[in-house]
Amino acid sequence: MISNQILQNTIEGLKGIARVEFCVMDTDGKSVASTADMKNCSKAAVEFAASPADSQEIQGYQYFKIFDEQQLEYILVAGGIGEDVYMIGKMAAFQLQNLLVAYKERFDKDNFVKNLLLDNLLLVDIYSRSKKLHIQTDVPRAVLVIESGNGKDNNVLELARAHLGSSKDFVTAVDEDDVIVVKELLDNDAAREIDKAAKSLGQFLEKEGIRDLRIAYGTVIQEIKEVSRSYKEAKMALDVGKIFFDERKIIAYSELGIGRLIYQLPIPLCKMFIREIFGGKSPDEFDEETLTTIHKFFENSLNVSETSRQLFIHRNTLVYRLDKLQKSTGLDLRVFEDAITFKIALMVVKYMKYMENADF
Repeated sequence: MISNQILQNTIEGLKGIARVEFCVMDTDGKSVASTADMKNCSKAAVEFAASPADSQEIQGYQYFKIFDEQQLEYILVAGGIGEDVYMIGKMAAFQLQNLLVAYKERFDKDNFVKNLLLDNLLLVDIYSRSKKLHIQTDVPRAVLVIESGNGKDNNVLELARAHLGSSKDFVTAVDEDDVIVVKELLDNDAAREIDKAAKSLGQFLEKEGIRDLRIAYGTVIQEIKEVSRSYKEAKMALDVGKIFFDERKIIAYSELGIGRLIYQLPIPLCKMFIREIFGGKSPDEFDEETLTTIHKFFENSLNVSETSRQLFIHRNTLVYRLDKLQKSTGLDLRVFEDAITFKIALMVVKYMKYMENADF
């Protein structure tokens, strides 16, 4: 549960303070962390583990037992010069005992949050386990999903934990691709707070060298039982964002608009729609000039004068292009209904291409 590296860092820190050598052994007498070579203590540690004593002095070394819920987990050996070695060893054993409890609680919470995200818990279990783990159930929260070129890199996981630094926020992972944050929020302006938190986290991770970063987040929920819904929304926002908002690093579920609907359409239905509107052609098969004109026309809310100005062309030239497009497709982009149809068609084609590439 607790890593050997954590144990090593802890006893090295204790040695630096107390000037006492330490060794942490398992119940078989094998060293898992040490500040000095104490192999000669291995046999004594095994014998001590089998004894009823909680602490004992053997051949000038102090031995202490460290338990995990009544189960003997480690033997701490302390060695050094001076009468205070026993007291220092006792304090070190107490520190390791508390560290074990803290990591066990964190592990339990992590498992709980993972099952909560995946909707693997009954309603009664959610509230009973929340109470046992001292997790508040009725505060605003939102789920963020972090994807990077590093994949589900432990570095991303630890960096996110270090940045948030709150015991009320949970940072975990449920698959091989993403890191997930369950963020607790304030009541007054939770929507603005989650957006600010996502931007702050993104800037921090990029400064730390995390590449190809994308962050998506779901809507704010008020009850812990709804965490899985916010997680599903964040996952959808991540996928839809890559299709329709590929230039954006941070995307919210509430910002997906019509892209959210298109994403849920079956591919056969999309193909049927494109075939009915354009016959055998696809709207993205037009030449670069026509596509640029279409996108700029949409950007300027179907305003002919502003579009022609931004394209540095005469108004009549733009009208000519729109007329030409109308002849080939039967859709007049100056008519709102036709413009909507064409815009949706472009998005559908983009979605279909993304899904085709995702299959490989």
